[in-house]
Amino acid sequence: MNKHILLAVGALALGLAGGYFISNSQQDMQTSKPTSSESQMSASQGDGPCAGGAQPLTWRNPMNPSVTSPTFQKDSMGMDYIAVCADDGAASDAPAGTVKINPTVTQDMGVRTSKAARKDLSHTITTVGRITIDETKLVTLHPKVEGWVDKLFIDKTGEDIQLNTMLLSFYSPELVATQEEYLLALSNWQQLKDSPYADIRDGAKRLLDSSMDRLRFFDVAEHQIRALQKTHHVRKSMHIHAPAAGVVTKINVREGAHVTPQTELYQIADLSRVWVLADVYEHEIAWVKTGDEAQISIASLPGRIFTGKITYIYPYLDPKTRTNKVRIEFDNRNGLLKPDMFADVTISSHRSKPGLFIPRESVLITGKQAHVFIQTKPGHFEPRTVVTGVAVDGLIEILKGVNEGENVVSSGQFLIDSESSIREAAAKMVAPKKAETPASMKDMNMKDMNMKGMNMESAQ
Repeated sequence: MNKHILLAVGALALGLAGGYFISNSQQDMQTSKPTSSESQMSASQGDGPCAGGAQPLTWRNPMNPSVTSPTFQKDSMGMDYIAVCADDGAASDAPAGTVKINPTVTQDMGVRTSKAARKDLSHTITTVGRITIDETKLVTLHPKVEGWVDKLFIDKTGEDIQLNTMLLSFYSPELVATQEEYLLALSNWQQLKDSPYADIRDGAKRLLDSSMDRLRFFDVAEHQIRALQKTHHVRKSMHIHAPAAGVVTKINVREGAHVTPQTELYQIADLSRVWVLADVYEHEIAWVKTGDEAQISIASLPGRIFTGKITYIYPYLDPKTRTNKVRIEFDNRNGLLKPDMFADVTISSHRSKPGLFIPRESVLITGKQAHVFIQTKPGHFEPRTVVTGVAVDGLIEILKGVNEGENVVSSGQFLIDSESSIREAAAKMVAPKKAETPASMKDMNMKDMNMKGMNMESAQ
């Protein structure tokens, strides 16, 4: 009986000891299991977290990729910094900042590429313009002598007149005296034209002609000269006629006004042809030349398109708008185009620009430099600094930095640029350390050789 009791007590003791041992073992295993942070820290100190156990170039903040650290740490939210590993081609001649991304990830990121291609491109310029009077068809009328206006026959602006339309009559003492001189010369000629003396006949004829010329120089109407010759009666009021056909745009006198040769009586504009002055921005001036075709549309005439040609490019810029005005001429015999109307202008440039072009959105501007990303092979993106030329219809010319046929990233390049900037910064931090090792060893070897040489000299 005592033996059975002893055996039971011993079995119970062995069971308790075994349970205690197993419990302690599990607790030790749990205690010794490293956390994520500790594993990353140990990786930074021993075996690296990168492929093949390599050490990371640097560690970056998970929320702000521009914040990096040479050692592993946590951010303010307790999140672990992410290791930035060297690219597979880091040991090759790939430029700093080259990014390698899994092709599946690039598709998820929306990365798209376009080929750099040589093209001959022309440019269509859209701008605004203002319709103005053709300055070569604008006439201002002044009297040739001093006088007083008796009557206005055309007394409203906007009237359409023809050549030689009677505009006004006015009294001028000088014209009265000139008529009297002409009548005396005419009477003298009639008396002496049959003289047997040639000198007398010629003198009378010259006097008549000079008095006639004086009347015409004063713009006396031909019908009044003929009436003067017929009636031999001096007229008090003389007429002024329109020197050109067109529309009266200004009347600067009224009946009874005193006028002098400095007085502008009328302004007449021929609107059968008009100008459109269009504003071309500075960067588009190179595309425009005289002879280019231009079209305009007017808000008050929907659906109507008018076609003209550029006849002049002004040699100066507007200092306020920084634009260059170009003159476009349009036929306006139907009178639909009215001065001071605004027009939408489309200029079709005949000038073509040969060059290497890529999508405009492919170019990233950083400070004074421009750069793009080239896809050298699937998933590999190489940064390039480029020199750009003209921008045309969504494309931009590349003068230097890209070769024809290369794939240029046209979408998603901002995400690649962020990653590239981090890798380039990390490469710059690591590269000097690699470069210093051979140089420092070389210097140490040279010092050792110098010391040995000195010791040998001393021994001798």
